[in-house]
Amino acid sequence: MRWIHRDSVITCDHDGRVENRPSQQWVTVTAVPVLVDDDPEGRKIVACPNYGPTIKPCTKTEALRVGYSDWLRVDGQRVVLDNLEGFTNGTPPNAVHHTVRDPRQRFLRADR
Repeated sequence: MRWIHRDSVITCDHDGRVENRPSQQWVTVTAVPVLVDDDPEGRKIVACPNYGPTIKPCTKTEALRVGYSDWLRVDGQRVVLDNLEGFTNGTPPNAVHHTVRDPRQRFLRADR
């Protein structure tokens, strides 16, 4: 599994893009801050094409189900890995996920 950073591509199931916002700046991969615990949660999703009269597009990420390292931490916060998976607020509820499309780095790996 690869470490996830600010420039990693995370999308909803419909290809809407998650706006990453790292909470720390001092640990980086190729000068890009890595994401840590809670960074991928509650983030804005843009350009989700899933909309209609009774359909709500994905606009925000919810809590992760998996994706935090069991061992690696930055200042006490778990590092985010590319097996990240959680729900979005889109419809149907508790059925639409957000996942990593491209980690955008090939240097740092972790077993979990």
